[in-house]
Amino acid sequence: MSVSTLLHSGPLSESVSDAIQRVESKRIVERINRRDYTVWHSSPDEIINRLGWLDCPQNMPDHIESLIEIVQAAQRDGMRSALLLGMGGSSLAPEVFSQVFGAVEGYLDVEVLDSTHPQAVLTKAAALDPEETLYIPATKSGGTVETLSFLKFFFNHVADKLGPEEAGKRFIAITDPGSGLAALAHELAFRHIVLNDPNIGGRYSALSHFGLLPAALTGVDLTDILGRTSTAIQSMRPAVELGAFMGAGANQGRDKLTLLLSPTLAPVGAWIEQLIAESTGKEGKGILPVDMEPALEAVDYSGDRLFVYLRMDDTLDEHAASLVSAGQPLLQISLDELNDLGTAFYYWEFATALAGHLMGIHPFDQPDVEAAKVLARDMVQTYQEQGALPVEEPIASAGPLTAYGTGSASSPIEALKTLLQRGGSTESYVALQAYLPPGPTIDALLTELRATINQHSGLATTLGYGPRFLHSTGQLHKGDAGRGLFLQLTADIGEDLDIPDEPLTDTSSLTFGVLITAQAHGDANALRAANRRLLRMHLGEDVESGLRALIDLLSQTSSLKRK
Repeated sequence: MSVSTLLHSGPLSESVSDAIQRVESKRIVERINRRDYTVWHSSPDEIINRLGWLDCPQNMPDHIESLIEIVQAAQRDGMRSALLLGMGGSSLAPEVFSQVFGAVEGYLDVEVLDSTHPQAVLTKAAALDPEETLYIPATKSGGTVETLSFLKFFFNHVADKLGPEEAGKRFIAITDPGSGLAALAHELAFRHIVLNDPNIGGRYSALSHFGLLPAALTGVDLTDILGRTSTAIQSMRPAVELGAFMGAGANQGRDKLTLLLSPTLAPVGAWIEQLIAESTGKEGKGILPVDMEPALEAVDYSGDRLFVYLRMDDTLDEHAASLVSAGQPLLQISLDELNDLGTAFYYWEFATALAGHLMGIHPFDQPDVEAAKVLARDMVQTYQEQGALPVEEPIASAGPLTAYGTGSASSPIEALKTLLQRGGSTESYVALQAYLPPGPTIDALLTELRATINQHSGLATTLGYGPRFLHSTGQLHKGDAGRGLFLQLTADIGEDLDIPDEPLTDTSSLTFGVLITAQAHGDANALRAANRRLLRMHLGEDVESGLRALIDLLSQTSSLKRK
């Protein structure tokens, strides 16, 4: 098989076997393929109109020719790069295709912008030549504030460089029919407007236009990928095993799905993270995906873990074997070739739907995502009316670090220690939420901070850049059982950047710096409203120095692990 599984259920053996038997006896796979919404809920709302992804392997081959025509036209016109402007489900699959496959010679290098930090926007603007770059705003709803802000900025950026009459020729929209983006793209004379099946939800859209157009631009062989997928999914056994493994694990308290990824497949983790977290984190339940966590010794993992090993080579075989020997439940999913990635996408999507059934939750809605958006919009409105965002009083300050939260503390590091001690049990987890400019140096420091927190607390850790994670793990953070400990990291904005009110206008009532700050404050308020435990650590004007100071101070403290 192109994608195969090897199941080591360990302490979950009986539960996983029972879950597989339940799926088979109730004919859940067949019922899902028949669009039987009662698999998950008595009401069809946000189910029957969210199952279009099931048809992608069969339907998308009919669109390959038109996608190739778009690519060839771009090549003829001298396009060498593409910048995907999107968030969450609109950006993560393109990022996987781009980073896993790279660009075939003569095709386009595809990059993704999913940070509203002005430094991130400026970096992309400076690095890419508008003369030979396609800009691709992608949003299902057509109203995603981040995507539309990117569109307005880059449309004006291109118009300033090449003239207004040329700007539209550098843009392609991917959206649903009838969306606001579709209308705006028509008005601005975009090069192409690619309309996706509206019955596909964002996080299930990897094998739709949202994933496949960016993949085609890099030269990925769509015919082979979709052909392999169509053939492989004639057997759904791997998806059944994965879904039963996740669902049974969550029901038994092993709700920290820790990903082991062969280096080639490492980018897939962020896509899995959104799919699982946003689909299962609700109604006081949830599976927490743990991606890119620094590895521990097998004996150091708590009993709240289950492991999935996505394998393409033997790099992590020894670590996986040590986990199995230590009695940890582990499912190995092996890909024969990179073009089997389409099959893996489909199996993960189907398995997530199965896990939702086994957990008794609805895997296609996201009821808690809107809360942070509403509160962020309130912050923006306050800024536009009053000229400033609300001021928060710190609880402690020392050196470059300032801590914001509830209660009192003698210093920022004492505030952090107090947060980590509030977990109450090994079932807790620590979520690092970095509203910082992404980049290699910041990535490395955040990874070091994450490892230090894990060593001191013994808790599972996750890491996400804001506002990107709001479209990913943000649902789970507010919708799960409430055991999370949240460390929000902010810093001075530095050079800011205006967001045009409309394309081809000079007026601006909002900046990217204000937007990302409002998003951080809005999410913090949403977490507090959900009774989550949160500390915001402000790093000052120098992000690297602030992170280093935080790491050094935490490293000097005694262990906080539960005995």
